[in-house]
Amino acid sequence: MCEAKNFYIWLLQILALLGILALCLWLILRPKSPNYTIVDITIPPGSLASSEGQNATIYYDLEIENPNKDSSVYYDDILFTFFYGQDTVGQKTIPSFHQGRSKTRQVVDYLEVKPSVWKSFHNAISNGKAELKASLLTKVRYKTWGQRSKHHKLDLVGKLPIGSDGKISGKKKKIKLRHSSKKWRKYKA
Repeated sequence: MCEAKNFYIWLLQILALLGILALCLWLILRPKSPNYTIVDITIPPGSLASSEGQNATIYYDLEIENPNKDSSVYYDDILFTFFYGQDTVGQKTIPSFHQGRSKTRQVVDYLEVKPSVWKSFHNAISNGKAELKASLLTKVRYKTWGQRSKHHKLDLVGKLPIGSDGKISGKKKKIKLRHSSKKWRKYKA
């Protein structure tokens, strides 16, 4: 009877040790979400001079960083949208791509501003009180040790104060996009 009890205690210790080992491996190998940072945003002086909104553009510089040392990331198409209030200023689709371990990718591009929104947005820029909201929607898969994960949805947002010069104003010149809260979801109808 005593030998059987010792065997079960030994077996329980082995199972507990394996469970702790599995938990540690999961914590170490669990991939982190990519970091998205708007490094620069510029509304050219030619666009600022015209309040009509014809051919108004916004140039942006988006930095996408993979912080994982053990996992590469496969991105689906990224929908990148700018809002002024509840109105969509413009949007751009960044095509799908693969990003290696611990790599950073710069996306420098532009988007055309919708003429229906430009006039009110231009007036706010002239007053130095414009605030753009950037939204990023995508799905990613991680590849760790040759295994691809399921799709993980990313819904990120950031607020961009725009000065009268058409650039990011304030102390923070780089704006990191964060996970959206429930109050932002009403803008994405």
